[in-house]
Amino acid sequence: MQSVEIENEGLKRAYQLTFTAAEIDARIADEVKRMAPQVRMPGFRPGKVPANLIRKMHGDALHQDALNSTIQAGVQQLMAEKQIRPAMQPQVELTPGYEAGKDAEVTIRLETLPQVPTPQIDGLKLERLVVEADESAVDAQVEQFAKGNKRFEDAPEGKAAETGDQVVIDFVGKTEDGVAFEGGTGTDMAVEIGSGTLIPGFEDQLIGAKVGDERTLNVSFPDDYPAENLKGKPATFDVKVTAVKTAGETKIDDDFAKQLGLQSLDQLKGILRDQQSQELNGLTRTHMKRRLLDHLAGSHDFEVPPSMVEAEFANIMAQLEHEAGHESDPEAAKAEIQNDSAEYRTIAERRVRLGLLLSEIGQANGIEVNAQEMNRLIAQAAQQYQPQDRERFIQYVQQEPMAAAQLRAPLYEDKVVDFLFTKAEVTERTATREEIEADLEAEDGHVHGPDCGHNHGHEAAPAKAKKSSAKGKKAAATEEAPAAEAAESAAEVKPAAKKAKAAKPAKGAVEAEPAEPTLAEPVKDGAGAKPKKSKKASA
Repeated sequence: MQSVEIENEGLKRAYQLTFTAAEIDARIADEVKRMAPQVRMPGFRPGKVPANLIRKMHGDALHQDALNSTIQAGVQQLMAEKQIRPAMQPQVELTPGYEAGKDAEVTIRLETLPQVPTPQIDGLKLERLVVEADESAVDAQVEQFAKGNKRFEDAPEGKAAETGDQVVIDFVGKTEDGVAFEGGTGTDMAVEIGSGTLIPGFEDQLIGAKVGDERTLNVSFPDDYPAENLKGKPATFDVKVTAVKTAGETKIDDDFAKQLGLQSLDQLKGILRDQQSQELNGLTRTHMKRRLLDHLAGSHDFEVPPSMVEAEFANIMAQLEHEAGHESDPEAAKAEIQNDSAEYRTIAERRVRLGLLLSEIGQANGIEVNAQEMNRLIAQAAQQYQPQDRERFIQYVQQEPMAAAQLRAPLYEDKVVDFLFTKAEVTERTATREEIEADLEAEDGHVHGPDCGHNHGHEAAPAKAKKSSAKGKKAAATEEAPAAEAAESAAEVKPAAKKAKAAKPAKGAVEAEPAEPTLAEPVKDGAGAKPKKSKKASA
């Protein structure tokens, strides 16, 4: 193989590689020798088919495989000799006009990872806001549990169902041509009127129903209903009411806790108190992590690979547009996202830079995700797929280094952040939950960087008066490192396998369909929690 550098500008590199016909033919010969023992042909004993006949039988496939493997080996050799760390998978292009039996010329274009300056982590000072548990919030949660675990009792004879009552029905669903559809028939289904758990219009038409009543309900399935043959279509449900029940008073005591499978009301409150503490700890960690990353982004400025920025920008936009699709006015939501695209691109650049910084810190300090942790990540991610697709997904991640690195990146980032917390001088200050949430929300939409002029301390500062984006949940405070540690495997030139597509879980015919979960890398905040309010993405 011969290599000539044809471009060297910033982080961009391009090389022309020449592979002789003899190199390619030698690989074909090796492959023929490898497969010869398994080849069967009439008139020859097993394993005794002449090499020239094997070449004649499988010539095109042998040549294509040999060409691909020669190019891939050449790219790997180039990376090793030039000590290149590619930012993304290189672009490999075979010069047009190539024919079998001739030398092959290939152009390799790529972007390299930058030389990241030694991160400044000495003398870090961070503040941890401490929020005390709120007993009134625990009581409110208990009351919410009680509302969600109503005990319904048979209503007096002849009572007409009202909002808040429970109606037990048998039903048969039919399309507009009167044909019963699959999954549309059921018996003894309990429906709480006003709960909003069924498709629009279904529950309202049960108001006034009495035991023994038979009704025909006219509804339309939502446009995003999972069943293709029903979405957006009108339908009828022939319903027979078999019982009407009213909600009895739920007394909050030990007996109520026992109905939930617990021993006492104190145990229930203890569990809720622990959950609240975990949530508050996550909130304070997010706040402290944000300050840490603000410090890193504000004190380090270096060129980042445009291809990585573009990939991260595409990831952000895809997530936002996915969420906008579930808004009441999807087109308006998407238009607002496009109007803010320049800001999201800046956020993508910051996220890439932070990913490279955290990767550098992790490598310098021996931080890694071990095999056991990786297996757990893969198993968790596989649960998002239908059972028949899980094994395909696991094989895909195991075979594709880039896919594995993307899955590994969030945990790797958190481990580096935890390491930096141990290196920092941390002071504590008592605060309220509302104060932390307001501070985090005020940061949403602001892109930090060198000389941003933002007050990063806890002194009072005016909240940014930025309008909310589309009402749907947008990405907020994303600090997820975009798989910078995957760069070592980016030189693979074989095509990536397609990810197994996850089918939606089957839903009951009249159940409301929740928003479909995305399987792409989600845009999260530092603790993995979605914001309560609609905010612009930030990093």
